[in-house]
Amino acid sequence: MKRVPISLSILLFSMMLNAQPGVSDFSASTPVFLPAEKTIFYKIGDRSIPIKVLQYGNQTDLVCINVHDNEGTSVQAAKSLMEENGGTLIKIENGRQRVVYFRLKGIRYGFDPNRIFSRIGIEQTLRDNSRFSRDAMEEVERFAQRILQLIPDNTSCIVALHNNTEEAFSIKSYLPGGNRKKDAKAVYADSLQDVDDIILTTDSLLYQKMADSGFNSIWQDNQQAKKDGSLSIYFGERNRRYINIETQHGKVGQYIKMFGQLLNVLAAEKKNPEEITGNPQ
Repeated sequence: MKRVPISLSILLFSMMLNAQPGVSDFSASTPVFLPAEKTIFYKIGDRSIPIKVLQYGNQTDLVCINVHDNEGTSVQAAKSLMEENGGTLIKIENGRQRVVYFRLKGIRYGFDPNRIFSRIGIEQTLRDNSRFSRDAMEEVERFAQRILQLIPDNTSCIVALHNNTEEAFSIKSYLPGGNRKKDAKAVYADSLQDVDDIILTTDSLLYQKMADSGFNSIWQDNQQAKKDGSLSIYFGERNRRYINIETQHGKVGQYIKMFGQLLNVLAAEKKNPEEITGNPQ
Protein backbone atom coordinates (compact mmCIF):
# COMPACT_ATOMS: atom_id res chain seq x y z
CA MET A 1 0.00 0.00 0.00
CA LYS A 2 1.13 3.52 -0.68
CA ARG A 3 2.18 5.35 2.48
CA VAL A 4 1.28 8.97 3.10
CA PRO A 5 4.08 10.97 4.80
CA ILE A 6 3.33 12.50 8.17
CA SER A 7 3.98 16.23 8.40
CA LEU A 8 7.47 17.12 9.60
CA SER A 9 6.29 19.12 12.61
CA ILE A 10 4.17 16.27 13.94
CA LEU A 11 6.96 13.76 13.26
CA LEU A 12 9.58 15.81 15.10
CA PHE A 13 7.20 16.39 18.01
CA SER A 14 6.45 12.69 18.33
CA MET A 15 10.15 11.75 18.13
CA MET A 16 10.91 14.05 21.05
CA LEU A 17 8.01 12.64 23.03
CA ASN A 18 9.15 9.08 22.37
CA ALA A 19 12.40 9.94 24.12
CA GLN A 20 10.46 10.53 27.33
CA PRO A 21 9.65 7.52 29.56
CA GLY A 22 5.96 6.87 30.14
CA VAL A 23 3.55 9.79 30.05
CA SER A 24 5.40 13.07 29.70
CA ASP A 25 4.45 16.68 30.35
CA PHE A 26 6.68 17.79 27.47
CA SER A 27 5.42 20.67 25.30
CA ALA A 28 7.18 21.41 22.02
CA SER A 29 5.97 24.93 21.45
CA THR A 30 3.68 27.67 22.64
CA PRO A 31 0.07 26.53 22.06
CA VAL A 32 -1.89 28.23 19.29
CA PHE A 33 -5.13 27.56 21.18
CA LEU A 34 -5.66 27.63 24.93
CA PRO A 35 -8.80 25.70 25.85
CA ALA A 36 -11.96 27.29 27.19
CA GLU A 37 -12.94 24.76 29.85
CA LYS A 38 -16.25 24.03 31.51
CA THR A 39 -17.29 21.23 33.83
CA ILE A 40 -20.76 19.74 33.86
CA PHE A 41 -21.67 17.87 37.04
CA TYR A 42 -24.12 15.12 36.18
CA LYS A 43 -25.90 13.40 39.04
CA ILE A 44 -26.34 9.67 38.67
CA GLY A 45 -27.72 7.95 41.77
CA ASP A 46 -25.77 9.23 44.75
CA ARG A 47 -22.83 10.47 42.63
CA SER A 48 -22.12 13.70 40.85
CA ILE A 49 -19.88 12.83 37.90
CA PRO A 50 -17.82 15.65 36.33
CA ILE A 51 -17.86 15.83 32.54
CA LYS A 52 -15.18 18.22 31.29
CA VAL A 53 -15.57 19.99 27.96
CA LEU A 54 -12.48 21.72 26.57
CA GLN A 55 -12.90 23.92 23.50
CA TYR A 56 -9.76 24.74 21.51
CA GLY A 57 -10.54 27.67 19.23
CA ASN A 58 -13.84 27.83 17.38
CA GLN A 59 -13.63 24.51 15.57
CA THR A 60 -16.54 22.18 16.39
CA ASP A 61 -16.45 19.76 13.45
CA LEU A 62 -13.78 17.66 15.21
CA VAL A 63 -14.79 16.24 18.60
CA CYS A 64 -12.60 13.99 20.74
CA ILE A 65 -14.19 11.97 23.51
CA ASN A 66 -12.54 10.10 26.38
CA VAL A 67 -14.90 7.93 28.41
CA HIS A 68 -12.32 5.83 30.31
CA ASP A 69 -10.58 8.03 32.87
CA ASN A 70 -7.71 5.54 33.29
CA GLU A 71 -6.57 6.01 29.68
CA GLY A 72 -4.66 9.26 30.04
CA THR A 73 -1.99 8.73 27.37
CA SER A 74 -4.57 9.27 24.64
CA VAL A 75 -5.83 12.45 26.31
CA GLN A 76 -2.35 13.91 26.69
CA ALA A 77 -1.53 13.26 23.04
CA ALA A 78 -4.85 14.66 21.84
CA LYS A 79 -4.47 17.83 23.90
CA SER A 80 -1.01 18.50 22.47
CA LEU A 81 -2.35 18.33 18.91
CA MET A 82 -5.58 20.21 19.61
CA GLU A 83 -3.53 23.07 21.03
CA GLU A 84 -2.10 23.40 17.51
CA ASN A 85 -5.14 22.47 15.42
CA GLY A 86 -8.27 23.24 17.47
CA GLY A 87 -11.31 21.12 18.25
CA THR A 88 -13.42 19.94 21.17
CA LEU A 89 -12.51 17.46 23.90
CA ILE A 90 -15.15 15.78 26.08
CA LYS A 91 -13.84 13.85 29.06
CA ILE A 92 -15.53 11.88 31.85
CA GLU A 93 -13.77 12.33 35.20
CA ASN A 94 -13.87 9.15 37.29
CA GLY A 95 -10.89 9.09 39.65
CA ARG A 96 -8.69 7.51 36.95
CA GLN A 97 -10.88 4.40 36.97
CA ARG A 98 -12.54 2.65 34.02
CA VAL A 99 -15.77 1.45 35.63
CA VAL A 100 -18.19 4.02 37.03
CA TYR A 101 -19.87 3.05 40.32
CA PHE A 102 -22.89 4.66 41.96
CA ARG A 103 -25.60 3.85 44.47
CA LEU A 104 -29.29 4.02 43.72
CA LYS A 105 -31.83 3.41 46.50
CA GLY A 106 -28.99 2.04 48.61
CA ILE A 107 -27.86 -0.51 46.01
CA ARG A 108 -24.42 -0.30 44.37
CA TYR A 109 -24.15 -0.49 40.59
CA GLY A 110 -21.26 -0.30 38.14
CA PHE A 111 -20.93 0.17 34.38
CA ASP A 112 -18.38 0.61 31.62
CA PRO A 113 -19.05 4.08 30.12
CA ASN A 114 -18.30 2.77 26.63
CA ARG A 115 -21.13 0.23 26.82
CA ILE A 116 -24.04 2.55 27.60
CA PHE A 117 -25.22 3.79 24.22
CA SER A 118 -27.98 1.21 23.80
CA ARG A 119 -30.30 -0.55 26.24
CA ILE A 120 -28.80 -3.92 25.32
CA GLY A 121 -25.33 -2.58 26.17
CA ILE A 122 -26.47 -0.99 29.43
CA GLU A 123 -28.11 -4.18 30.66
CA GLN A 124 -25.04 -6.25 29.83
CA THR A 125 -22.50 -3.89 31.41
CA LEU A 126 -24.57 -3.57 34.59
CA ARG A 127 -24.69 -7.35 34.86
CA ASP A 128 -20.96 -7.65 34.09
CA ASN A 129 -19.91 -5.09 36.71
CA SER A 130 -22.53 -5.44 39.45
CA ARG A 131 -26.22 -6.18 38.99
CA PHE A 132 -29.15 -5.12 36.85
CA SER A 133 -32.35 -3.25 37.60
CA ARG A 134 -34.68 -1.25 35.39
CA ASP A 135 -34.21 1.84 37.58
CA ALA A 136 -30.43 1.61 37.20
CA MET A 137 -30.71 1.06 33.44
CA GLU A 138 -32.84 4.19 33.04
CA GLU A 139 -30.43 6.18 35.21
CA VAL A 140 -27.45 5.13 33.08
CA GLU A 141 -29.39 5.70 29.86
CA ARG A 142 -30.05 9.33 30.82
CA PHE A 143 -26.33 9.76 31.54
CA ALA A 144 -25.47 8.43 28.06
CA GLN A 145 -27.96 10.78 26.44
CA ARG A 146 -26.39 13.74 28.25
CA ILE A 147 -22.97 12.83 26.89
CA LEU A 148 -24.32 12.55 23.34
CA GLN A 149 -26.00 15.95 23.66
CA LEU A 150 -22.54 17.51 24.05
CA ILE A 151 -21.50 16.49 20.52
CA PRO A 152 -22.54 19.23 18.06
CA ASP A 153 -24.72 18.25 15.11
CA ASN A 154 -22.15 19.68 12.67
CA THR A 155 -19.38 17.41 13.94
CA SER A 156 -17.90 15.73 10.88
CA CYS A 157 -15.57 13.35 12.74
CA ILE A 158 -15.80 11.92 16.25
CA VAL A 159 -12.48 10.66 17.63
CA ALA A 160 -12.55 8.24 20.57
CA LEU A 161 -9.44 8.39 22.76
CA HIS A 162 -8.40 4.99 24.14
CA ASN A 163 -5.39 3.07 25.46
CA ASN A 164 -4.82 -0.62 26.09
CA THR A 165 -2.41 -3.11 27.64
CA GLU A 166 -0.10 -5.68 26.06
CA GLU A 167 -2.12 -7.74 23.55
CA ALA A 168 -5.29 -7.64 25.67
CA PHE A 169 -7.00 -5.88 22.74
CA SER A 170 -5.15 -5.65 19.45
CA ILE A 171 -5.33 -5.99 15.68
CA LYS A 172 -5.18 -9.76 16.27
CA SER A 173 -8.65 -9.57 17.78
CA TYR A 174 -10.03 -8.83 14.29
CA LEU A 175 -7.92 -11.25 12.23
CA PRO A 176 -8.97 -14.85 11.45
CA GLY A 177 -9.23 -16.70 14.75
CA GLY A 178 -9.74 -13.49 16.74
CA ASN A 179 -12.76 -13.03 18.98
CA ARG A 180 -13.89 -9.93 17.04
CA LYS A 181 -13.34 -11.19 13.50
CA LYS A 182 -17.04 -10.92 12.66
CA ASP A 183 -17.12 -7.26 13.73
CA ALA A 184 -14.82 -6.16 10.90
CA LYS A 185 -15.59 -5.56 7.25
CA ALA A 186 -11.90 -5.13 6.41
CA VAL A 187 -8.64 -5.33 8.36
CA TYR A 188 -5.13 -4.16 7.58
CA ALA A 189 -2.30 -5.40 9.82
CA ASP A 190 1.06 -3.73 9.23
CA SER A 191 4.09 -5.93 9.93
CA LEU A 192 6.10 -2.94 11.22
CA GLN A 193 3.52 -1.80 13.77
CA ASP A 194 2.92 -2.96 17.33
CA VAL A 195 -0.24 -5.08 17.25
CA ASP A 196 -1.67 -3.04 20.14
CA ASP A 197 -1.58 0.25 18.21
CA ILE A 198 -4.75 0.34 16.13
CA ILE A 199 -7.44 2.47 14.62
CA LEU A 200 -11.06 1.35 14.23
CA THR A 201 -13.48 3.36 12.14
CA THR A 202 -17.03 3.31 10.84
CA ASP A 203 -15.86 4.90 7.57
CA SER A 204 -14.26 3.14 4.59
CA LEU A 205 -12.25 6.17 3.43
CA LEU A 206 -10.68 6.80 6.83
CA TYR A 207 -9.91 3.09 7.02
CA GLN A 208 -8.18 3.13 3.65
CA LYS A 209 -6.25 6.34 4.28
CA MET A 210 -4.96 5.22 7.68
CA ALA A 211 -4.08 1.77 6.33
CA ASP A 212 -2.26 3.40 3.40
CA SER A 213 -0.28 5.36 6.00
CA GLY A 214 0.97 2.11 7.52
CA PHE A 215 -1.20 1.90 10.63
CA ASN A 216 -3.06 -1.18 11.84
CA SER A 217 -6.63 -0.42 10.74
CA ILE A 218 -10.10 -1.91 11.11
CA TRP A 219 -13.20 -0.98 9.14
CA GLN A 220 -16.10 -1.87 11.39
CA ASP A 221 -18.98 -3.84 9.90
CA ASN A 222 -21.65 -1.38 11.00
CA GLN A 223 -24.47 -3.81 10.24
CA GLN A 224 -23.06 -7.07 11.59
CA ALA A 225 -20.81 -5.98 14.49
CA LYS A 226 -21.95 -7.04 17.95
CA LYS A 227 -24.46 -4.59 19.44
CA ASP A 228 -22.55 -3.99 22.65
CA GLY A 229 -23.58 -0.41 23.45
CA SER A 230 -20.25 1.10 22.43
CA LEU A 231 -19.88 4.46 20.71
CA SER A 232 -18.52 2.81 17.58
CA ILE A 233 -21.74 0.81 17.20
CA TYR A 234 -23.93 3.81 18.05
CA PHE A 235 -22.35 6.03 15.38
CA GLY A 236 -21.99 3.21 12.87
CA GLU A 237 -25.73 2.55 13.02
CA ARG A 238 -26.34 6.26 12.38
CA ASN A 239 -23.92 6.54 9.45
CA ARG A 240 -21.72 9.02 11.30
CA ARG A 241 -17.98 9.25 10.90
CA TYR A 242 -16.23 7.84 13.96
CA ILE A 243 -12.69 6.68 14.58
CA ASN A 244 -11.14 5.08 17.65
CA ILE A 245 -7.39 5.66 17.98
CA GLU A 246 -5.75 3.31 20.44
CA THR A 247 -2.21 2.61 21.66
CA GLN A 248 -0.66 0.98 24.67
CA HIS A 249 -0.52 3.09 27.83
CA GLY A 250 2.46 5.45 27.90
CA LYS A 251 3.07 5.58 24.13
CA VAL A 252 2.40 9.30 23.71
CA GLY A 253 4.67 9.65 20.69
CA GLN A 254 3.01 6.81 18.79
CA TYR A 255 -0.42 8.22 19.61
CA ILE A 256 0.61 11.61 18.23
CA LYS A 257 1.83 9.98 15.00
CA MET A 258 -1.51 8.22 14.52
CA PHE A 259 -3.71 11.16 15.50
CA GLY A 260 -1.47 13.52 13.54
CA GLN A 261 -1.94 11.47 10.39
CA LEU A 262 -5.71 11.55 10.90
CA LEU A 263 -5.52 15.35 11.09
CA ASN A 264 -3.51 15.35 7.84
CA VAL A 265 -6.23 13.26 6.16
CA LEU A 266 -9.03 15.51 7.41
CA ALA A 267 -7.14 18.66 6.34
CA ALA A 268 -6.60 17.23 2.83
CA GLU A 269 -10.32 16.47 2.59
CA LYS A 270 -11.19 20.05 3.44
CA LYS A 271 -9.02 21.22 0.56
CA ASN A 272 -10.55 18.69 -1.84
CA PRO A 273 -14.05 17.81 -0.55
CA GLU A 274 -14.99 16.18 -3.85
CA GLU A 275 -12.55 13.36 -3.02
CA ILE A 276 -14.52 12.28 0.05
CA THR A 277 -16.09 9.00 -0.99
CA GLY A 278 -16.09 7.12 2.30
CA ASN A 279 -18.83 4.57 2.91
CA PRO A 280 -20.05 4.26 6.51
CA GLN A 281 -21.94 1.07 5.74
